[in-house]
Amino acid sequence: MENPSRQEIGNILKQSKRIAVIGLSDNPTRTSYMVSKAMQDQGYDIIPVNPTIESALGVKAVSNLKEIEGPIDIVNVFRRSEFLPEIAKEFDEIDSNVFWAQLGVMNEEAYRFLKERGYTVIMDRCIKVEHALTK
Repeated sequence: MENPSRQEIGNILKQSKRIAVIGLSDNPTRTSYMVSKAMQDQGYDIIPVNPTIESALGVKAVSNLKEIEGPIDIVNVFRRSEFLPEIAKEFDEIDSNVFWAQLGVMNEEAYRFLKERGYTVIMDRCIKVEHALTK
């Protein structure tokens, strides 16, 4: 697995506006919440994707990616690595080009599936850290 360069990641973040966050928790002490809140504070439109919550960060949650209307610039995943192949297949059915798996989350099968279809894939990187490094 090879991630885009830091410069490419910076360009992706500069051009992006809407981030769907799979596994976003409504608990302010969870990493998914803290990272997503930081990105929201930087002006990104955050869409919580989690069937077990009503809302997070003041935004109504959706159960899956297909429920989101309109294009999504980045799908950011806060789920365990073994769930990535299933999430990659759902991602392939929506209007998005960037699949981002958070720090510690990676899966070779999902990576190959997405790269073969021409998507930009970032794995094992924290979007908040990358945003800070590429400002």
